[in-house]
Amino acid sequence: MTLLTLPLVLDMSGVQLSDEQFYQLCLSNPDIPLERDARGALIVMAPVGGNSGSRELEFGIDLGLWNRRTRLGTVFSSSTLFRLPNGGDRSPDAAWVEQSRWLALSPEDRQKFPPIAPDFVMELRSRTDSLEWLHSKMQEYMDSGVRLGWLFNPQAQQVEIYRPGVPSEVRSLPTELSGESVLPGFLLTVARFKEE
Repeated sequence: MTLLTLPLVLDMSGVQLSDEQFYQLCLSNPDIPLERDARGALIVMAPVGGNSGSRELEFGIDLGLWNRRTRLGTVFSSSTLFRLPNGGDRSPDAAWVEQSRWLALSPEDRQKFPPIAPDFVMELRSRTDSLEWLHSKMQEYMDSGVRLGWLFNPQAQQVEIYRPGVPSEVRSLPTELSGESVLPGFLLTVARFKEE
């Protein structure tokens, strides 16, 4: 039996959904997590299993605790959909936006899908995620103005660090990650992932 690799991508080349139509589609189908790539293709996201969900939350907690201490920005969960400048609508597993950029958005923009590229994104590969698809998603983030991104790959015991304009850096686990100038003072110690 072949394991279905999700997400499911629906070609929408014959249909152009406006931002408001996409927003209403998501509201009308709250049990179906959707994203949209820069070309307008709809992406049906798969739910994650227990290991991935736990890891995702643990990394998000570390980011949130750092932000609570520094008060430099706003942290977002994987349920937040960002309307990226390049036309995509994406939900990173965790994200952070610098405070002045967040507050520059109108109250309505902050209430809906924020039309902003986060300064920092984090993605965690689950067992059903194609690595090629995640690489493409991370590149889309960089092309949209994200300043730092981390892609965790438990299957390879690695993390990939993305920065604008340079090739990604691959590190084997265990390692310590720095938030660099984007998340000043944020350090994340990442152990080897337990075998699944």
